[in-house]
Amino acid sequence: MERKELSSSTRLLLLAIVALVGLNLRPFITGVGPLAGSVGAETGLDLQGMALLTLVPMLLMGCFAFAGPSLQARLGARRAIIAALAILGLGSLLRLSASTGWQMVGTAALLGLGAAIVQAVFPGVIKRHFPRHVSVVMGLYSAMLMGGGAIGAQISPMIANISGNWHLGLAWLAIPAFLAAALAFLHLPDDGARQQRGNVAMTLLKRPRTWLLMACFGLVNGGYSTVVAWLAPAYQSHGWNSSASGGLLAIMAVCQAVSALLAPALASRSDDRRPWLWLTLAMQATGFAGLAFWPEVAPLVWAAVVGAGLGGCFALSMIVALDHLSDPAEAGALSALMQGGGFLLAAMPPWIVAVLHDLTGDFVAGWTLHLVNVAVVMVLTYRLAPRSYAYTMPAVEAAARA
Repeated sequence: MERKELSSSTRLLLLAIVALVGLNLRPFITGVGPLAGSVGAETGLDLQGMALLTLVPMLLMGCFAFAGPSLQARLGARRAIIAALAILGLGSLLRLSASTGWQMVGTAALLGLGAAIVQAVFPGVIKRHFPRHVSVVMGLYSAMLMGGGAIGAQISPMIANISGNWHLGLAWLAIPAFLAAALAFLHLPDDGARQQRGNVAMTLLKRPRTWLLMACFGLVNGGYSTVVAWLAPAYQSHGWNSSASGGLLAIMAVCQAVSALLAPALASRSDDRRPWLWLTLAMQATGFAGLAFWPEVAPLVWAAVVGAGLGGCFALSMIVALDHLSDPAEAGALSALMQGGGFLLAAMPPWIVAVLHDLTGDFVAGWTLHLVNVAVVMVLTYRLAPRSYAYTMPAVEAAARA
């Protein structure tokens, strides 16, 4: 059935929803790193315990992303997104009273659940409502997602320092979450629950291309989860205070946002996204090498370069997944599965890096680990040629019914 064209005012409202939703998906993670000392001192979380505040949300982003196709089929995208944004608001609000390690991990789980549902469903919404501008709108979504990370890294320690209370530095994030939920409730079109015809997710999981996309997405986002968890503490170990290290993390996130916005626009000139993916991977390699071997030489440069590489690669990876299939629901299902497996893989590196730090006394081994991961993704990305899309992802629902 042909969809009605949306009016200009409706499209502008949808773009506002895209921006505000994206802003809410990372600051609850990036805001913790600069406050790690205060949080650990009150809750008793050690280095590996603090890693759980990144690991648990990433695990949930992975696990619940697999439920994205079913949620969209049974509830509809609109209801799923509104509920998830409300969960994000509640999770941040509960950090006002979290005073033990397990309470903090519990709020991290709730926040990870909310972010997971949004990330699983939202790319399909973008493809449905902006079918001719997927690259640009996905770039906006990714840029705002990364920009939200910058806000968390910069504003959370600022509020904590002004108020003298780290709880307020994390709990204020409930405000934009509830605003996004209200805006989505008022203006996000109701797609209705889509009747699921055959097990599309199981069909996609039988295809090697799905697993290739998961591996690439997971290895890259493992770099992101490690950076947001340990960049600030790494420089605090060099004598930086929480505000300065939070500023470094904010610079990284701003560069992520700019790259996430620009890379899809530049890559839209060609169906082959691989040259731009390789450029973003080279930037990551440069940044991780600097952090590992010359951390004091140019910390702002290393943070900016690794951020730009991570942000551009995230946005382009999302677009490549959507490129594989023309149907918005099928493309959204593939994106959800890529994120599911990818975030499960990305959840482990912060904890691994914490273990390596305990064994070696510094973060060099952890940053070097991500250099190796980047090299692996560079090789795997070679297979993502546009001519391969049709035969790696043919007629998903027809195959699911067979």
